[in-house]
Amino acid sequence: MARITAVKESLEKALRDENKFWTKYFAKIEKQTGVDRIFVFLGSVVVLALYLVFGIGQQLVCNIFGFVYPAYCSMKALESPKKEDDTKWLTYWVVFAVFTIVEFFSDYILCWFPVYWLFKCLFYMWLMAPMENNGAIILYRRVIRPNFLRYHHKVDELISNAQDAAVKAAANALLTEKQE
Repeated sequence: MARITAVKESLEKALRDENKFWTKYFAKIEKQTGVDRIFVFLGSVVVLALYLVFGIGQQLVCNIFGFVYPAYCSMKALESPKKEDDTKWLTYWVVFAVFTIVEFFSDYILCWFPVYWLFKCLFYMWLMAPMENNGAIILYRRVIRPNFLRYHHKVDELISNAQDAAVKAAANALLTEKQE
């Protein structure tokens, strides 16, 4: 119960934070309808969840959550002098890329489940949650980083060999062209 109360208080604070762009919209809706903005927000979440299960174009909506907002935050982070926000969003994009590759192979099976887009959208929200240990940080530290540290020397060697082969092929092509 204490955790629910903490989440509710955090949500109320976020919905009333004057530094957030959405505050004026929720204030306007609250004023026009007389419904508390937390209920407006929760109602919007329920409508969105139902749309992600039953609507048309769920993939687009889900990708907007997973791409547009993080891209905007990444651009803001690049323009800020702080390094922490750069690291946060770079970590998100690394996890997003790995997930996209894994999803490519499972998408043909998973997209047939009606709640797939809802869970994918929730997964994206977990990855970018505005907290210290969000999903991107957890997955990066527990899964991606250990595997990267284990295999990055082999990948570097593979990339170096591919570069050498490309340079040799280009040199041979130029040499062959000059001889003709």
